[in-house]
Amino acid sequence: MAGAIKGRGALSQPPGRFDKLTKTLESDGWYEEEAPNKLETVVLPEPARSIISRNDSPDIGFSQSINPYRGCEHGCSYCYARPSHAYLGLSPGLDFETRLFYKRDAAKLLEAELAAPRYKCAPIMLGANTDPYQPLEKSLKVTRSILEVLLCCKHPVNITTKGALVARDVDLLAELARDKLVNVMFSIPTLSNDMKRVLEPRAAAPAARLKAMRALADAGVPVGVLVAPIIPVLTEHEIEAVLEASREAGASLAGYTILRLPWEVKDLFREWLAEHFPDRAAHVMSVVRAMRGERDNDPNFGTRMHAQGPVAELIRQRFRLARRRLDFPRERSHDLQTKLFRPPLRTHGQLSLEFTM
Repeated sequence: MAGAIKGRGALSQPPGRFDKLTKTLESDGWYEEEAPNKLETVVLPEPARSIISRNDSPDIGFSQSINPYRGCEHGCSYCYARPSHAYLGLSPGLDFETRLFYKRDAAKLLEAELAAPRYKCAPIMLGANTDPYQPLEKSLKVTRSILEVLLCCKHPVNITTKGALVARDVDLLAELARDKLVNVMFSIPTLSNDMKRVLEPRAAAPAARLKAMRALADAGVPVGVLVAPIIPVLTEHEIEAVLEASREAGASLAGYTILRLPWEVKDLFREWLAEHFPDRAAHVMSVVRAMRGERDNDPNFGTRMHAQGPVAELIRQRFRLARRRLDFPRERSHDLQTKLFRPPLRTHGQLSLEFTM
């Protein structure tokens, strides 16, 4: 196992589960170069024929999503999306945060799909499998181009992010909010800068997320907080503090998730624990396994998104009590409007079947 690399979350490059060949490094006694202490980010355009992904999972609360990017430079060690890089023949480890792809024609593809005669309007999720406001967005503006299309079509959108850059698009978001077409959820697992530095190396600082939350709330954009993920032993003590700080910053909705470790993520997270918290690593994984049926991860539909057992129930009760004390709405109240949707004009429609003589 390699040591930590500055600004990166993963410590290694495990093969993806679809790789037929794997590499094992062995020392032969000859000179070996030292491992780099810094890895540059490589960004490439990703050819795409469609932009909207459909979901029919019974335990995910949205049916449509858009991922402006593939991979995420935030480098969160626990990210459940890491295994998606295996579909490209890349590693869910360091590749996921250093080999990134962007949807160059996202806006055009979205216009074409929204203009399709069979398209039925339903809220689109931005931030399901990659953060739409990761550092790349500052220069590439793929997410902003998507929001411009959605605003033009009066299409509802949900956004989840760890990036403070979302406040840059307050002009578009405020217009969407006037017609009840948007809500923005900020994922904040910790208020500690020290914990954030190793847990989410290139994500915005907790204070920056709260500042962005306040800016959107003041502009009339519905905002909320996801205490996500709650990591037993490491961050669970911050549940109430995160909710309090978010409420003060204008959050009117609150939710949480408990750490889940699908596929290769479980091994990457164990490496991360051993490097940064060796004294607590065994305790953390013991509690995680107790909440997941004595496995590192529960892959079953219906239970995979919900931890079980005494610790999970205690977290549930703490969250509910804090939410009630802070007067957060009990249920999701940011229902989005779908009846205002107007498809974009079709610029390449079907040829006319009329004949002229």
